[in-house]
Amino acid sequence: MPRIPVMQAVVEVLASEGVDTVFGCPGAAILPLYQALQGSGIEHLVVRHEEGATHMADGWARTNGNVGVAIGTSGPAGTNMITGLYTAQADSIPILCITGQAASAKLHQEAFQAVDIVEIAKPVTKWAVQAKEAAQLPWLFREAFRIARSGRPGPVLIDLPIDVQKQEIEWDSSIDAPLPVTRPEPAVARVERALDLLLAAERPLILAGGGVVLGEADEALRAVAERLGVPVGVTLMGKGGFPEDHALFAGMAGIQTSQRWANAAFLRSDLVLALGARFGDRHTGDLDVYRGERKFIHVDIEPTQLGKVFGPDLGIVSDTRAFLTELLAAAERRSAAPDWRDWVAELARLKELLPRREDFDDTPIKAPRVFKEINEFYGEDAYFVTAIGLYQIWSGQFQRAHKPRHYQVCGQAGPLGWEIPAAIGVKKARPDAEVVGVVGDYSFQFLVEELAVAAQYDVPFVLIMLNNEYLGLIRQAETGYGMNYQVDIHYDTIGTDNVKIMEAYGCSGTRVSEPGEIRESLEWARKEAERTNRPVLVEIMIEREANAAMGTALDSVVEFEAVP
Repeated sequence: MPRIPVMQAVVEVLASEGVDTVFGCPGAAILPLYQALQGSGIEHLVVRHEEGATHMADGWARTNGNVGVAIGTSGPAGTNMITGLYTAQADSIPILCITGQAASAKLHQEAFQAVDIVEIAKPVTKWAVQAKEAAQLPWLFREAFRIARSGRPGPVLIDLPIDVQKQEIEWDSSIDAPLPVTRPEPAVARVERALDLLLAAERPLILAGGGVVLGEADEALRAVAERLGVPVGVTLMGKGGFPEDHALFAGMAGIQTSQRWANAAFLRSDLVLALGARFGDRHTGDLDVYRGERKFIHVDIEPTQLGKVFGPDLGIVSDTRAFLTELLAAAERRSAAPDWRDWVAELARLKELLPRREDFDDTPIKAPRVFKEINEFYGEDAYFVTAIGLYQIWSGQFQRAHKPRHYQVCGQAGPLGWEIPAAIGVKKARPDAEVVGVVGDYSFQFLVEELAVAAQYDVPFVLIMLNNEYLGLIRQAETGYGMNYQVDIHYDTIGTDNVKIMEAYGCSGTRVSEPGEIRESLEWARKEAERTNRPVLVEIMIEREANAAMGTALDSVVEFEAVP
């Protein structure tokens, strides 16, 4: 067996695992890996901050379902990656962070940039490990990919001391292959019990969580829904897992990113079949109200998710697609023919009675009008990314998504600044797709330096900024404390010009103040991104102190009791 540099073996493993693009920043403690990347065929984008690298790898992984890779050197490079690891862990996204490290013999001597990144990363990874022997490295990387993909997907980290990286090992990539990933199949008896409960219900609802999207279960879900005639609602992470223009779509329930009619529908249901959903608190609100008298079936690929928030009436450990396939087969065996037409008609009536208005012509522009224009302008094949704040809440409430993996949102961790690097990752995963980032004026500034990456490597996308010149979500939350403190970021005195920031990075942008200008600006941005092959900003000035409609589940009960 030939002897080759160990980092060459690592790069060959990356390539065989389907990695064609990596995001990182070279430094002294990781240069042997960079030496091996030369001429490998794997594209590398030099980032401006290691957190940006993790979010790019995250966006790349969310889009194509593979494991995204971020690279950094020792010390602060690794600590800068922690936010990205946490974001990926929270949303079940498989990424691999590779960090350089000081020489093994120096780790106990407080060497320059020597930090125990493995211990730091453990709480926000599925697995974090430091290589001790060069001969281990190909197997450590194979195992990292297996772990990242297995069960509930998530992030992993491998730390590489510089002396280990410099060695040679015996390795023949021609006889190597990725480790198998098994997905749990459901116990047939539990599937049959789930069908029993479903058929006994008068107003059942399927709740599609992020596990439907990650498990590539959207087609199986649609087949089950149409075969049985059961309505399907989505969580924020499940958005796109079921077409929003489908007659059986039951909207998104919750206390923030939700529709009023969807809350009403959920609260009237008597059974919920939850698929790959975590029951996050922004979805459930008051658990007593959320649970009510309805029964719950909870299907999840990760056993420890069952019962974590509340005990379901029936828990099933399974891959979502495998469960739905078996559920459909069980329904066919029984020739099940439930009649929920009255229930579906009731949902249609609620949707008609409880809309949220979006056709505002006011100036300053109201946020719902922005999303009306987005929905009408962009086709169902466009990819969207959005992060955290009032604009995310408005997006969840108003923006429509029809295909899985086309609506990317950092739902649980919610790091500001996620949009720009994530959009880069999405575009690198789908070079021919139209990619759009919906961003707030404050979040825009957190990782704005990554615009330089997009400009350097010709990565075009459109940023739609909702600018209220305020920390809108925090200001809205502060009203509960009777204060309005430290949320004004003084655009009027500092004079921050976001269009000029774009231009400073070799990009372009425009500012919109009238609702009638939005459509024309989106058309210009599309053409400008194609012309320049770089990011383009459409900055939309909205109401300065606008609030997003949200509240507790208990509020929803009061609101909808009077609906006929």
